Amino acid sequence: MDCTTVRNGKPCPFMTAEGCDYNGGICHEIVDRCDGCNRSVEFEAGWYCGAFPEPATKWKNGVCNFASHITGKATETKNGKINPLKASKRGAR
Repeated sequence: MDCTTVRNGKPCPFMTAEGCDYNGGICHEIVDRCDGCNRSVEFEAGWYCGAFPEPATKWKNGVCNFASHITGKATETKNGKINPLKASKRGAR
């Protein structure tokens, strides 16, 4: 169904015939750490996340998994050792 609260006319999985079914009945605005993300969309009521109704909960335990402006850092192997067989296969690509 289309949203009738904040994002008028946009499709929303939380809209029902009785209204918004999300916790609190309305989407929440983006937090400061969402600035620069490609998923943030401006509506008449303010800036909202296009992927999740409550962005603050996504940032509660670390980095939001929807954040397009954050790049992940490379993981290091244990003790700096690399399996030579796997390294040769990677080099052949």
